[in-house]
Amino acid sequence: MLPGEKRVYISLGSNVGDRAATMQRTVVAMNANGIRVVRRSALYLTEPVEAPPQAWFLNAVVEAETRWMPLQLLKTLAAIERDFGRQRIVPRGPRTLDLDLLLFGTSVIDTPELQVPHPRLAERRFVLVPLAELAPALRHPTLGRSVSELLAATQDRSEVRLWREPLHGTKETAQR
Repeated sequence: MLPGEKRVYISLGSNVGDRAATMQRTVVAMNANGIRVVRRSALYLTEPVEAPPQAWFLNAVVEAETRWMPLQLLKTLAAIERDFGRQRIVPRGPRTLDLDLLLFGTSVIDTPELQVPHPRLAERRFVLVPLAELAPALRHPTLGRSVSELLAATQDRSEVRLWREPLHGTKETAQR
């Protein structure tokens, strides 16, 4: 890590369009916007949680390094979402891209614009599974438990499974 940088974890989600391509292009966009992606989890096919009926998501988590301050990072992530066609019309509705700042180093931030750690991080398998792949021993700054411990304890039983790209020219069978 370079001087002045913070390690951050960001979740990526998409359930509209070519989700896998969106994930790949998002990593490129992050790198071009001062968010240096160090590692990325596998892609996971995930059931929508607390949402109106819609297509299943592809989700992943990236570990990145950035010099952005937290609110600058949040604004950069929102701009990337907009560049990918994100529109906030239906609450928790379908989206081309959803980026959530999960952790910003060991910082705890509680402002009207931003809460870090993400307030629902410990409640969501679609975040905990890919985060545990990258950093199972990472400790939650306020709960004091590792990501693996949070995953084992979560009440969320939604389906999260490793996504395997369908063969070229075939329909995806893992989507419900």
